[in-house]
Amino acid sequence: MRRRGVATVWQVSGASIAVFVGLWLAPMSCGLARAQTTEVSAGGAIGLGNRGWSASETSRATSANELEFSARAGFASDYIYRGTTLSDHGPAAGAALEARFGQLYAGTTIATVKLPTQPVAEYTLAGGIRPNIAGIDFDLGVTYFGYPGERLPGETNGINYWEAAIRGDRKIGESVRIASGYAYSPDVSNTGAWSQYAAAGLGFDLPSRFLPENLSVSFTTAAGYSWFGNQAPNLGGFALPAYLNWQAGVTFTHKVFNLDLRYYGTNLSKENCFVFTGDPNARPGGRVDYVTNPAGLVSNWCGATIVAKAWFAFN
Repeated sequence: MRRRGVATVWQVSGASIAVFVGLWLAPMSCGLARAQTTEVSAGGAIGLGNRGWSASETSRATSANELEFSARAGFASDYIYRGTTLSDHGPAAGAALEARFGQLYAGTTIATVKLPTQPVAEYTLAGGIRPNIAGIDFDLGVTYFGYPGERLPGETNGINYWEAAIRGDRKIGESVRIASGYAYSPDVSNTGAWSQYAAAGLGFDLPSRFLPENLSVSFTTAAGYSWFGNQAPNLGGFALPAYLNWQAGVTFTHKVFNLDLRYYGTNLSKENCFVFTGDPNARPGGRVDYVTNPAGLVSNWCGATIVAKAWFAFN
């Protein structure tokens, strides 16, 4: 979500929320339909590179004439975003609030982070629409990412930016769910580089007949690919390293309490991890690249990680 590479120590870390659903999810003929009344528990939503404390991660049915709210708050052993840590592999806390009126929504989140520019926190402001088309729950939205109180804004004068995204979720039978999405930012982390992100995921909800009352269990997995344009000349003018990220885990939900245990990984080398994140604790000893990483610095901010996350969700 923010930080950057060689001349300045910070990079792209947060590119955003969400995600485009490929046309393979939709039938050839489709009409605009009412938001479906059945919905996936937010606890077991398929994560497609969205922020860790989003108040709503999948479409929710609401009356066209009612204003509804959802909120969540919790903590995690690590804040991982699209495969990279935003908390230096340390614990993080966050909260979110969202308002919905029919298909429209607006929300905000706040989370603790530990980034090279040393902001006080990360906050987001988001808004969009969630129509249901041919049985697919779409989410089309725009999110602004802010990092107040940055002590080391660097040559970019801070890492605030915005991103637009589209995502689709579809349920197959009683227990299987699929999702895919796409996100774009014209100037990720204020580096001058555009960013694109595509992802897809799969979920399986354990049938309730096998579980105690008020308990649900969801297994979910997803993978995404990030690629970028060239940064501004004062940041080196080169493109940020493209990379894959993946995750898999299980979510337990009991009434308003949720517990998630999840594995995250990327294919970024430790050298490219530094170029991408600008990790201020990076150490020498890696392979030298005279354009992107002349000091051969390496970072563990993009390595395999297991995260425990617990939160309370209210609707």
